[in-house]
Amino acid sequence: MSVAIDVALLCKSYPPPLRLGAWLRGKREGPRTALDLASFQVGPGELVAVIGPNGAGKSTLLRILAGLLSPSGGTARVAGLDVVTGRPRSRQAVGAALGDDRGLAARLTVRQNLRFYAALFGMAAADADARIAELGGRLEATALLDRLVRTLSTGERARAVLARTLLHRPKVLLLDELTRALDPGAARRLRAQIRAEATGQGASVLFASHDLAEVESLASRVVLLARGKVVAFGTYAEVKPRADEVFSQPEPGA
Repeated sequence: MSVAIDVALLCKSYPPPLRLGAWLRGKREGPRTALDLASFQVGPGELVAVIGPNGAGKSTLLRILAGLLSPSGGTARVAGLDVVTGRPRSRQAVGAALGDDRGLAARLTVRQNLRFYAALFGMAAADADARIAELGGRLEATALLDRLVRTLSTGERARAVLARTLLHRPKVLLLDELTRALDPGAARRLRAQIRAEATGQGASVLFASHDLAEVESLASRVVLLARGKVVAFGTYAEVKPRADEVFSQPEPGA
């Protein structure tokens, strides 16, 4: 596999919100464009960051690649599989930590959550338990496995989420602000664990972040999104001048 993630002319539009008053007055909004002909590629074992202002399309992009949203146009492939026509096999190739809840049941223990996800991915019970024990050691999370998720701190929860994301040995990791709200030490350790997964296991990582220092330290290349378009793609040094321009502009409607 020469390309782990292949995004080509990807588009996503959302229907306009239904506002009864505006509709009665004959004022109708058009669809909202979240992605507009976005194109880029990520190689095997590569760590690539997605940056951009709020509303630039970062979360939409990750959700399409994870198989949670369908694109309006263009194509997206992960591990050689089309995310639309190749679903659900494409979803098997992906480990995703998206959104605020990160997909853990608060009233279950971490181990119970991981066993549930292992069953969803078709892992045998013995293999799942061995993998959970392995990840507990690698992520410094062994002591967390039998605690209820609702008792975890933000940093502990982030490690549990990463364990869930890595559980089925995915070829592609999609991470949306995973280190947000962590203290500097916890964020640094989590970044090291993500880097180790890419270099040691050959997983490709695409992560969204607003922390430019994190992006500079972790990513080999950077995708800069602005209003749904890829306006720059390259190393952090190559993208930074254009990023400074984009981030200095007021957000739409401001």
